Amino acid sequence: MNEVTRAANHIQSLAGTEKPAMAIVLGSGLGDLAAQISDPVEIPFDQLEGFPVSGVSGHCGAVICGYLGGARVMLLSGRVHYYEQGDASAMRAPIATLAELDCPVLTLSNAAGSTRQDMAPGSLMAINDHIDWSGRNPLIGAQGDQRFVDMKDAYDPALRARLQLISEDQGHDLQSGVYAWFSGPSFETPAEIRMIRMLGADAVGMSTVPETILARYHGMKVVAVSAITNYAAGMSNESLSHSHTKTQADKLKPRFIRLITGFAGSFA
Repeated sequence: MNEVTRAANHIQSLAGTEKPAMAIVLGSGLGDLAAQISDPVEIPFDQLEGFPVSGVSGHCGAVICGYLGGARVMLLSGRVHYYEQGDASAMRAPIATLAELDCPVLTLSNAAGSTRQDMAPGSLMAINDHIDWSGRNPLIGAQGDQRFVDMKDAYDPALRARLQLISEDQGHDLQSGVYAWFSGPSFETPAEIRMIRMLGADAVGMSTVPETILARYHGMKVVAVSAITNYAAGMSNESLSHSHTKTQADKLKPRFIRLITGFAGSFA
């Protein structure tokens, strides 16, 4: 029995064997969604074999099993980033465990900077594609032909359309765009932002892409939302910091929570 099977068995021993309709990974400053879970069972990452513990504030590091919008969900409150240990596959065990539990959909979230003047801070953006500017891939070292993952429509078009309709029904415009992954932890330079804008990126951040690749490797469908907390470097007079990111994400939480709760409810 490997570590993934042991972690999955431990989760089921505490939370039951009901299959989750979806899993959710929460980004920086978006952890309050966890309070919306009914009948929650919380399992800290450090109790699950192979699960890494983040050292970034705003990422508490726990699996929370329960119901959101009437649907059975598994929420990962926090993630580990590439920049913490230089490991692009840091979330390998958690994503593999979700697949072991037969979770069909992974909903990812992050706080990101906008590279578009028409997408101001306070927006939510559904990711329709990504650019892996870091050059790192979490499947390096994996064996077998399964590692050659087709990344066309990595962000499932049907699920993205469902998310868009839910946002419209709630009276909000949901942006759509390409997310560029930089390794971090330093923020991008203005020159890097000018470059990535020319390459077609609409938002930039330090996460999400590794989890997307891992989820697609395991056959899970992916949908992802960026909470736009700032304009990218050189586009405004703001001073960028993690504290600023969390403060701005806090302002977006009510809308984000309502959107993801409605999306989860569509699986009930």
